[in-house]
Order: sequence, then structure tokens, then C-alpha cells
Amino acid sequence: MKYILVIGDGMADNPVPELGDKTPLEVAAIPVMDHFAQNGEQGSVLTVPEGVAPGSDTAILSIFGFDPRQFYSGRSPLEAAGSGVKLEDGDASYRCNMVALEDGPMPYEEKKILSHSGGSIDGESSIALIQALMADERFAAMAQKYGMTFYPSPSFRHIAVQKGADITGLAAAPPHDHLGEVIAPWLPKGAPVAEGLREMMALAHEVLDKHPINETRRAAGKLPANGVWFWAEGVAIALPSFYDAHQKKGLVISAVPLVRGIGALAGLDFAEVEGATGELDTNFEGKADAALAGLADGYDFVVLHVEAPDECTHNGDTPGKLQAIEWLDSRTLARLQAGLNAAGEDWRMLILSDHKTLTSTRGHDGDPVPYILYDSRGTVASGLAYSERNAQKGPYIAQGHTLISRLFEEA
Repeated sequence: MKYILVIGDGMADNPVPELGDKTPLEVAAIPVMDHFAQNGEQGSVLTVPEGVAPGSDTAILSIFGFDPRQFYSGRSPLEAAGSGVKLEDGDASYRCNMVALEDGPMPYEEKKILSHSGGSIDGESSIALIQALMADERFAAMAQKYGMTFYPSPSFRHIAVQKGADITGLAAAPPHDHLGEVIAPWLPKGAPVAEGLREMMALAHEVLDKHPINETRRAAGKLPANGVWFWAEGVAIALPSFYDAHQKKGLVISAVPLVRGIGALAGLDFAEVEGATGELDTNFEGKADAALAGLADGYDFVVLHVEAPDECTHNGDTPGKLQAIEWLDSRTLARLQAGLNAAGEDWRMLILSDHKTLTSTRGHDGDPVPYILYDSRGTVASGLAYSERNAQKGPYIAQGHTLISRLFEEA
């Protein structure tokens, strides 16, 4: 028996007026997911426990079988692990987003944040900008003053690690939750370290705003990646062994450091896929091929994560979200289904969104999400296409971290 977990990040949603009061899952052409839902178990699962902030960090911890109320210490340490950054005692880790702040003569604090991803900046440009920032004498001196080290990543997502930082009480808001808003109320606050973070963010904007890369982006009609945003603070964390818990040798396929980091901390391996970007232009086919290759090479369990639906929603791109969901279906799941059937071995697949990402707000929501649990042996059939509404007619899993055991038939 082989086991596959497919996460379509943020693809679940609420009804959208512009889509005829249907959700993107209800509008998108997804014949493969519909087949799995109709011929498998379809239900709803609460991946984010009540009282826990909704996000991929807390939700995907749950999906991997780890209760975030017990194992969550912040998002950034998970991403650091996925980027090969080892935290020591006393270190605080932050996600350092490249962001787009509005142009204009207003003071820094009065600017609005327009994009949490620097206008979906490409990896090469993002690295060049963070390197330019570290090469600036004023910024380098300030980073040294506050004990901050930066670890560039080929995306808008960088990691920053601060030595000897007490982050108790720190409030650092997720930038994607405040798009189009003035930044002053959302700058880091609540702890002594916040002052240094705010100083570095203000100086970073000054350094990056007129960088040639950003001037070129403006000339091309793109948003500039003219700021950095510290958030997702946390300290080092350890996760139990996934193999010890489930006796499954596992492989993770994702372009996102967060997902790779959760896997790495749990002892799962990681497969690099050329062209996997975390955006709509990701290599959908390559992810399916990597999953099939991993299963053929002796892995019992593969996690296949696609970030594109979430990113499109954050960017206010509803057509892009629909396209991402349809391509996950036609370019990844169809290819995966064909390969699994050709291999001639029984298999079970769990498909779900980690959380809802709402078209109405461009932010995350902690409501239950629909899941599909399909067994190639044909043990259950819901008879219903895949959607949030149809899922409510099936089982409800109140403890999201127990769903993985349902995939493995442990419960």
C-alpha cells in the first residue's frame, strides 16, 4: 500500500459573489478531484484549532499529525529548518518578506503595503535585493548592532536570525493579512526587540526604494520590492519522529520552506523539483513525477504541496486561483493517478486545502476545510463532487491532527 497526501494551499474559500455565490472549488473544472470525491470519503476537518491563528504553519502542522497547541513556537523556525538554517539556544528566527510599499512622499509609517511578495518578485531579483541591503554600510552596521543575520532564499521569503533576542510579547503582523492598509498599526511592537526591527525595516525601505532593480520593475509596470517585513517570529522547535509514529518512510515535495521544514524536523526526506516556484508558474507535472519516482524508490508516503492557489488569492487574482486549482487537477493529479494505477499497487490518497484563503479579504480563515480520502480499492463512495458544501454532508473531524491516522487506517 502506498499513501499520498496532496495539499492545495488555500484553495478552499467561501462563496464569492463574482462567481455567482459559488466557491472557486465549485466553479473550477476539476474532474479528477471530483472523481476521487465521488468515489471516496468526503468530509470536513478543522485543521486550525479554536484560539490558534489560521495559517499554513499551524494548519500544516495539524495535517502532518502534530497538534499546533503542543508543537507550535512560531512559523519562522519551521521555515528555517526547511532552508537548512540551524537555530541555537537564545536565537529568534523571523520570516523576512520582500514587500511592496506604495510610492509617494509620505513618511514611511504612513505608506500602505501593496504586496506581501514584492509584487511576486522572481527569486534571482529577490536575492540580489537582499544582498544589496546587506552590502549597504548603514544597514550592515544596524544589523550588527541588533545581532541580525540574513539567509537569502530564491523567492520573496528570506530568513533572519537574531542572536540573544527575547521575543516575549512581540506582535509582528503577517503582511498578507493587511494588504492595502497603512503599515503604522502593524509594525512590530509589544517587546523591546520591536524597536530594532522597526528601525531596520525603515532603513531597508530607504536603501531599496531607488535600487535599479526596482526602478526597472516600475518602468515595466510592476510593483517594486522596496521593503522588508519581519514577522512569524519564533524559537527553535523539535518535532517527534514521523516514522516512529506511523512506521512510514516519507518524502516531501514542496517549493515552500515551511512545508520542507516541518518534514525535515519530523525526519522526512525532501525532493527538489526543477521549476517549482510556489507560484502559478510552478512545475505541476514535475511534482507529480517526483512523487511517483519517490514511491517507486521505496517511500511509503509522499507529501505533495502546491502553493499557487494561496498566492493567487493573496494577490487578489481570482482567475489565477481558478487556474491554479484546475492545473493542480489536470497537470498534477491526473498524472499522479495514471502513474499510480500503472504501478499496479493499492494506494490511498488524502487531498485537502490546509486552510481557507478568502477571496473577499485576501487573507486566511480558520473554518473547517473539505477533504477527500480516496482508496484505490473502492471502499467508500460519497457520490458527490468536491466542494465545501458537499463536504459538510460527510464526516467532520474536529481534531485536525488525527486526520493523518485516517489516511493510514490507524483509526
